[in-house]
Amino acid sequence: MTDYTAPTRDMKFVMQELLDLDAISGLPGFEEASPELVDAVLEEASKFAGGVLAPLNQSGDQAGVRWDDGAITMPAGFVEAYQQFVEGGWNGVQCDEAFGGQGLPELVATATQEMWQAANMSFALGPLLTAGAIEALHAHGSEAQQATYLHKLVSGEWSGTMNLTEPQAGSDLAAVRTRATPEGDHYLIQGQKIFITWGEHDCAENIIHLVLARTPDAPAGVKGISLFIVPKSLPDADGNPGEANDVRCVNTEHKIGIHASPTCTMSYGDNGGAIGYLVGEEGKGLMYMFTMMNEARHKVGVQGLAIADRAYQQARWYAAERIQGTPAGGDASKTVSILHHPDVKRMMLTMRAQIEAMRALAYSASWSMDLSRRHPDSEERRRQQARVDLLIPIVKGWCTEVGQELASLGVQVHGGMGYVEETGAGQHYRDARITTIYEGTTGIQANDLIGRKTYKDGGAAMHTLLAEMEGLASELEASADSGVKAIGEPLTAGINALREAAEYVVRTHGENPAATSAGAVPYLMMAGYVCGGALLGRSALVARAALDGGASETDFYQAKLVTARFYAQHILPKAVALLPAVLAGDDAVGAMSAEWL
Repeated sequence: MTDYTAPTRDMKFVMQELLDLDAISGLPGFEEASPELVDAVLEEASKFAGGVLAPLNQSGDQAGVRWDDGAITMPAGFVEAYQQFVEGGWNGVQCDEAFGGQGLPELVATATQEMWQAANMSFALGPLLTAGAIEALHAHGSEAQQATYLHKLVSGEWSGTMNLTEPQAGSDLAAVRTRATPEGDHYLIQGQKIFITWGEHDCAENIIHLVLARTPDAPAGVKGISLFIVPKSLPDADGNPGEANDVRCVNTEHKIGIHASPTCTMSYGDNGGAIGYLVGEEGKGLMYMFTMMNEARHKVGVQGLAIADRAYQQARWYAAERIQGTPAGGDASKTVSILHHPDVKRMMLTMRAQIEAMRALAYSASWSMDLSRRHPDSEERRRQQARVDLLIPIVKGWCTEVGQELASLGVQVHGGMGYVEETGAGQHYRDARITTIYEGTTGIQANDLIGRKTYKDGGAAMHTLLAEMEGLASELEASADSGVKAIGEPLTAGINALREAAEYVVRTHGENPAATSAGAVPYLMMAGYVCGGALLGRSALVARAALDGGASETDFYQAKLVTARFYAQHILPKAVALLPAVLAGDDAVGAMSAEWL
């Protein structure tokens, strides 16, 4: 089964019922983002994702990209799909209207991004990197640079990349060696970059590389890194691709998954130096690049959600079609689809509940992004930015770790057929594997969460979030609906465990960062499980109110109630179980010699 149907009803529920879409449409510049417009955007995006991108997913995986003497040919159908993507204006959904974008909220864009990633993750990686380049240039580029590049990047006529790491550097960007030598109004770039997503392809007419490099007198470490625009083809006087730059793709990686996404080794300056243009000031490149990286980290978290939902849809279809066995405790003479067996239902609910929690969490971060950028009150913008900063490592780390687990569970639902490539279940598992690695591994996200997002402010942002969740738990426990009430106690237990973990981080990190680092990933996962549980608890309250108000979609809202209860019973206990791992610090980790491993 290779079909994909975007879950637009649940997307609308999260945006319009769980979150407050009116609060976003009331922001300056977002007045036209009405529920009716949002519905129309989602429906059209759903048609494109399901009708154009999804049919290319499996064929693209099987064919892969083809490298030949520096040029890359995309799999059949990708170039045409990309042109349709550009013509539909999908590349600029959330981009500034001044540069040709649609100017819609990040919340709306996140829903469309989920569709692209679920339908065809390899394809969607190209626009994902372009979005990051747009964000970086919009925030830090000069007016001339914005005028030259942003219109074409926003439309998608040109694509963008992020060139960070090198063979010797890995995640340690302080070890970057690529050189940038001043020459007149530009620099000559020389060096090699690896793992460059969509570094070369034949979909867009030009590729704009954002490259980290060092100037001749730059100090060692991250303070010596600058950011440069290095076009594949230098724009001519009319702004069109002109002379070829000294940039070459020397290889494309053969990967476990995302076979239709070119992951390139890029060489700069083999023939004297690639022309590059400094963004902002020298020595501030890493700070500028973090604008792009944070944009990408949120979108990679959405990838975890998206690939899990794609795996869920396939597993649900297979489980409904596969007739095998008799129902537990039922008529022994009657065979049923495996979807009726309790353990398969448990697996499907495990997937569904966490997908809904991930969607709510990722969209919640987008909702706060919109408020942090456009709310008229500066204090509210500050508060929402603190929430965004706290949530991004959780969205990236937790959603990708859980997405990987759920893609694996999708294979399990298929049984032996899941291990056969032709069914397609294995592709989702393979594609999901990279999401916990690129744009900063889960360990990097977790250390960011403990150091910059919990310890640095004395736990203020985390405690604000915990207090909000405590109020929600009290509301759940006061519900007259026994099923809703039952969610409150497990949520309270998870909140208490996360609070204890956060207080341990604040108390310990300054004196013993090795201890908090050893338990950083368990801490991040705790935060994800609890935040997801709180959002599903809130969805149960919304569903109960809708049913009490006479809503016609009774099955939809009843399913919301059951899903939230399942999460509280089967998923939330993981948060409490992780607390000892956080509090253990580096007791055993520190005692283990690296030579013994």
